[in-house]
Amino acid sequence: MKYFKPLIVSLSVIALMLFIGGVSSPTVSASAKPIIVGSKSFSESKTVSEIYALALEHAGYKVVRKPNISNSVVYKAVKTGQIDVYPEYTGTIVEAYLKKNASGKSAPQIAKLAKDGVKKEGLVTFNYAPGDNRQGVGIRTSVAKKYNIKTLSDLQKKANKIRFVSQGEFDKRADALPGMNKKYGKYNFKSQKDYDDSLKYKIMSQGKGDAAPVSTTDGQLATSKFTLLKDNKNLWPPYNLVPLVNKKSAESHPKMEKALNKIDAKLTTKQLTNLNKKVDVDGQNYKTVAKNWYNANK
Repeated sequence: MKYFKPLIVSLSVIALMLFIGGVSSPTVSASAKPIIVGSKSFSESKTVSEIYALALEHAGYKVVRKPNISNSVVYKAVKTGQIDVYPEYTGTIVEAYLKKNASGKSAPQIAKLAKDGVKKEGLVTFNYAPGDNRQGVGIRTSVAKKYNIKTLSDLQKKANKIRFVSQGEFDKRADALPGMNKKYGKYNFKSQKDYDDSLKYKIMSQGKGDAAPVSTTDGQLATSKFTLLKDNKNLWPPYNLVPLVNKKSAESHPKMEKALNKIDAKLTTKQLTNLNKKVDVDGQNYKTVAKNWYNANK
């Protein structure tokens, strides 16, 4: 079947170009080309991408928006210039794209690994945001109060009282539940069932489970129903939000870096969590949420 490989590669490149929207006209000067701002398909990425777009328009650039790009495509898209910039995470760059271990490293160390690592790909990162969307564990607030659980160490000690709402991947991944067992001691949960990740908050809200793996900027964590447990032994490394940018585009749009750095400095973990709450819990449109936030913070 090897003789089919060139065709498959060609078709994948064509599909990428069609999905992203083709290549800009070579007759347009680099500085006059619109900046193509992409995003992944989840709420935080789309909202932050829209904030980026608004900031770039405010800086005087024309912007084309390309939201909802697949995780498997987006990195290739910015490398090949099909998009110019999108919101990524320092930890994702290091662990998923550069295939390096971020465990035990600080936010500045991970950001430097990411910045240095993408240079060979023709990419740059700007300043990373204080907002940190890393792995975590959330618990129903009522249960946390009942058993006085505030940290992952507390959870380990009271695990026999907790129904854990897990996912198959989390049970097996070295840096997930096995990592918790190694770092904190064995978690002997009262029960442990696997559900689709999208159902975890629903299951807990229905009283069918007590704790679950979460992302630390999940909008539900901004409500009183759920509490994020402190990773008191620093099992999980920081995943700070960062603009990932095609180097040629950055060079031909010199005001881009300043505009995005100014915005990123204000995107704290609390701000990201509240933005996600407005979209995922309150049901607001991400573009409206982004516009309101930008107008208040520009």
